[in-house]
Amino acid sequence: MTDDRRNPSLPLVLVALLLALGVATAGWFAAQGMARLKTQDRYVTVKGSAERIVVADLLVWPLPHSVGGNDLAEVQRRLDANTAAIRDFFLQAGFKADEIVVSPPRLEDRWAYAYGDNRPPERYRYGNTVSLRTNSVDKALAALRRSGELVGRGVMIGEGSQPDFDYTKLNDIKPALIAEATANARESAEQFAKDSGARLGGIRSANQGVVTISDRDQSSPQVKKVRVVTTVEYFLKD
Repeated sequence: MTDDRRNPSLPLVLVALLLALGVATAGWFAAQGMARLKTQDRYVTVKGSAERIVVADLLVWPLPHSVGGNDLAEVQRRLDANTAAIRDFFLQAGFKADEIVVSPPRLEDRWAYAYGDNRPPERYRYGNTVSLRTNSVDKALAALRRSGELVGRGVMIGEGSQPDFDYTKLNDIKPALIAEATANARESAEQFAKDSGARLGGIRSANQGVVTISDRDQSSPQVKKVRVVTTVEYFLKD
């Protein structure tokens, strides 16, 4: 007499085989994913820089000055005389009238909030700023060396009279600087890949970084140093 009941262990074997197959398949896909992840995570970060020495093409030279006294009409006359002296100084140096800007005058009544012995000897302080704005930087440098003549004319120049030199043609040289900095970054990355026994892949990310314009040195503020730094990440391949 035969037993028609099914073998109870057969379903368990099938389940075990399916589970084993699933684990193996999942493991294969995981291994492939990890391999790709490992490849993608291998990269090097490098920096490249480039510099140019340029000459400023714009000068702004403010000359603040003021006079004091107790007679308002008199301080007005003296301020007008000093303003005219500064304008004449610039005009005689060869600058055009539209390169000279005179600010509105500033009047201070120093007795308004002072009483008794605290009052200063001069009640009024009256001043303005005569500024030169020019692209003739060499001519302005020559005038700077002669600025002591203003003192001889009785003009007392106040604080904040240092000229400001600027370079306005950055966009003309910026593309070439970025290209040079990027090339320097790639050269560094290729050397790193060679030293580590790998090959350089594509760019993972790139950042132009900061463009700076600074004085080359303290003695020649009209000479500027333009510097560009780029940061680039490259993939590494086996």
